[in-house]
Amino acid sequence: MTTESREQRIFLALADPTRRRLLEMLSGGGRKTAGELAQEMPITRQGVSKHLQVLAGAELVQVQKSGRERYYSFEPESFEEAVHWVTAVHDQWDKRLQALTHFLAEEENKTNGGN
Repeated sequence: MTTESREQRIFLALADPTRRRLLEMLSGGGRKTAGELAQEMPITRQGVSKHLQVLAGAELVQVQKSGRERYYSFEPESFEEAVHWVTAVHDQWDKRLQALTHFLAEEENKTNGGN
């Protein structure tokens, strides 16, 4: 059995557009049940519940049980891990592209005789 890292679980959870939509719905604050979320989605409550389980496994949502209901809320701290990783990769590629742009400008300058 493969054990996924937390980072892998986060990005696998974010890969699905339905789960991203659920996170958008929860990111406004407050708590909602799977039934409340399903009312705003084109899938069944059971489908929403399965997506929420994946989000909870990636620690992108918190689950609080109250009686028979489970309430879901957005977990911004875990989401920040994904943002941090994407920002680091973006910065790395931005530096590389800037270096390439500088190199190409120098080559063009050499080709044009330094004018």
